[in-house]
Amino acid sequence: MEQIIEFLGNHPLLVGSLVALVCVLLFTEMRKGGQSVGSQEVTQLINQQEAVVLDVREKADFGKGHIVDAISMPYGKVADRVGELNKFKDKPIIIVDAMGQHSGTVGKQLKDAGFEQVVRLKGGIGTWTADSLPLVKK
Repeated sequence: MEQIIEFLGNHPLLVGSLVALVCVLLFTEMRKGGQSVGSQEVTQLINQQEAVVLDVREKADFGKGHIVDAISMPYGKVADRVGELNKFKDKPIIIVDAMGQHSGTVGKQLKDAGFEQVVRLKGGIGTWTADSLPLVKK
């Protein structure tokens, strides 16, 4: 313990930088839209709480395989089409994208539109397929 206190006293710039980086990380994580959950939690939400799956990948990718009963709404059109989801405000909304790159932005848009139960599939559809879970292909 004495070594930690000595380190803190001898290296205020390093400690200050660490604190600043942790604050930035926390701020960034809090701005994301919804909690990030794994495929097991998504399956439970779908089965137990009748969660709605919102797939924000492009139509071509959606057609190659998607989660059962998923709603296709490409990432670039979510802001214009968010009103279509109003009938699901009382249910959890699960956002699925290719690898997790767009789900935070869409989650924030949904939270700003009044959706309270927004979650994101961690790792996107890639995680879902890596866990050998089924996809519907149309």
